[in-house]
Amino acid sequence: KGTIHLFRKSQRSLVGKLTHEFKLVAADRRSWKILLFGAINLICIGFLLMWCSSTNSIALTAYTYLTIFDLFSLVTCLISYWVMMKKPSPVYSFGFERFEVLAVFASTVLAQLGALFILKESAERFLEQPEIHTGRLLVGTFVALFFNLFTMLSIKNKPFAYVSEAASTSWLQEHVADLSRSICGIIPGLSSIFLPRMNPFVLIDIAGALALCITYMLIEINNYFAVDTASAIAIALMTFGTMYPMSVYSGKVLLQTTPPHVIGQLDKLLREVSTLDGVLEVRNEHFWTLGFGTLAGSVHVRIRRDANEQMVLAHVTNRLYTLVSTLTVQIFKDDWIRPTLSSVPIANNILNLSDHHIIPMPSLKAADNLNPATSTPAKPSSPPPEFSFNTPGKNVSPVILLNTQTKPYGLGFNHGSSPYSSVLNQGLGIPGMGAAQGFRTGFANVPSRYGTNTRGQPRP
Repeated sequence: KGTIHLFRKSQRSLVGKLTHEFKLVAADRRSWKILLFGAINLICIGFLLMWCSSTNSIALTAYTYLTIFDLFSLVTCLISYWVMMKKPSPVYSFGFERFEVLAVFASTVLAQLGALFILKESAERFLEQPEIHTGRLLVGTFVALFFNLFTMLSIKNKPFAYVSEAASTSWLQEHVADLSRSICGIIPGLSSIFLPRMNPFVLIDIAGALALCITYMLIEINNYFAVDTASAIAIALMTFGTMYPMSVYSGKVLLQTTPPHVIGQLDKLLREVSTLDGVLEVRNEHFWTLGFGTLAGSVHVRIRRDANEQMVLAHVTNRLYTLVSTLTVQIFKDDWIRPTLSSVPIANNILNLSDHHIIPMPSLKAADNLNPATSTPAKPSSPPPEFSFNTPGKNVSPVILLNTQTKPYGLGFNHGSSPYSSVLNQGLGIPGMGAAQGFRTGFANVPSRYGTNTRGQPRP
């Protein structure tokens, strides 16, 4: 007998759960470096926001949002470490890899929302341009640039590193790539530096700092304050253009779509699986990206009845496991049965013969013993009636009707009375008809090779 607990312990609150998971991550030494960078990032963001307020520069504010995005990337890196520590549970049977996908998606979407906010503020400033103080503009630019580059190059952020390589290139990367090809055409020695695909985060940090430097020089020389608003718009557009491809890629992962670059490999593997010994059909296949670099899938495989299920399962898993790390294969044997003609009773839902008298079809040997003077003998070489698929009478045993009507021609054969008036219209009253003419099949549409036509001539 178990102990009866009158007062159950209340479940832990959301804050308590988050605190417990944070302590679990903080216990790992690898996360201490990230926590240290996060604390420095918060201090840097505080100083930058104060300098944005003192300089009244919207361009420096837009550049500060990149430092806030660095804080989101550090949080994503912590979530990645937490995912590696957690094991699959009954609730999350596929693990917790989708949490880091969600973190990347949220970070990039928040960065785009910040860029839209900068665009809205810049549109208002075009109507009434305030005065910009350049006292701490250049200092804030270099502080933000140094910290952003130091964070990006010092912390190995696996989720963002994967997304930056897998997502499509931004318009900023494409323009820089075109410029790099032109430079490498003049100086071939720089091809190893400029031609590879540049890191989009490093690229946007350098481009934003360059825009702020141009802003500082133009304001100091000509007091052209509108250039600050123009630089803010440029930084916002570069931020939006850089983050949008990453948001699209992570969003497709959350929607469980199949990555385009593996569709060809999956088709090839499925063709190989369909040619395995014992496999009849591969259907209901579905493959999707579980996390960054992790592909999951499920497939149904129909096999022959005499095939070994475990052997087929091992071969299918071995073929697909090279590409799909989390795989579910359902094996089921073939349940198709070829329809045959049997002498079982007819089901009521197939044919209603409540008023019929059903007797078995006489064999060909019995037809050979009939008197040629009164009946048409069946040909010994005639094949039995053929029933094709998709026709009336499928899986139904042939039935015949017995005519017991007495012939009025004095031949001495008592045939009884026919229950159908239609039988009298088929030539039964013509002299010379044999006793075999009293048998008719119960199917009007099924061709029969037995009996005669309406004129008493033998049918071929």
